[in-house]
Amino acid sequence: MPPDELTSARLELLRTADIEIEGRMPWSSNATLLCNLKHDGEHVGQAIYKPLRGERPLWDFEPGLHKREYAAFVLSETMGLGIVPPTVLRDGPVGEGSVQWFVEADHQQHYFTIYENRDDLHEALKAFAFFDIIANNTDRKSGHVLIDADDRLWGIDHGLCFAAEFKLRTVVWEFGGEPVPDVYVTAAEELLERIPLDVATLLADDEVQAMQERAQWIVDHREFPVDDTGRRYPWPLV
Repeated sequence: MPPDELTSARLELLRTADIEIEGRMPWSSNATLLCNLKHDGEHVGQAIYKPLRGERPLWDFEPGLHKREYAAFVLSETMGLGIVPPTVLRDGPVGEGSVQWFVEADHQQHYFTIYENRDDLHEALKAFAFFDIIANNTDRKSGHVLIDADDRLWGIDHGLCFAAEFKLRTVVWEFGGEPVPDVYVTAAEELLERIPLDVATLLADDEVQAMQERAQWIVDHREFPVDDTGRRYPWPLV
């Protein structure tokens, strides 16, 4: 099945399949639930369900991190990156939340190991550097970059994105000072014209404005930034 058709098919399953909770994912500060998707009683896939009721209150983000998970998927698709697994907003067993297609990945691999061992994937990794700037990702740990059996890279855990205040925290700094690929500059220019409605309606007005300001920075500088402070890393790193 072609990629666009596969994404559409997975989105349809995420929207319509019955959700059966299998268990909680380890090392998650908020409720992150592995679920089986069933259609007419048949197993059709797995997903990660993040319900609003399972969020811990944060001082710097309003409740509703699941909406940011969905906004990250829409933004990734709009910019032509395709790095966020298909994601929807819907009701689940414990209420409203985000439901994201579960990526079967080698969890011994993550950003640091991929960057070190797979020179052929460096160009693909630049998509994460670009996305994290535009989305103002506050929590791009190395383990939030996955590689599947087809060598496709995926980014997960985007609930802490889109703040109005610049608070980028990412492990993806190896491309600092290098040119931003033209295709990403073009994507940033398009955001200056219009933020996708499905993203804008989930964010505050100042968050939408700040996203366009970051897009303008990309257009103006056309180079990946360098972290001279050494402080713009998440913790833990992996």
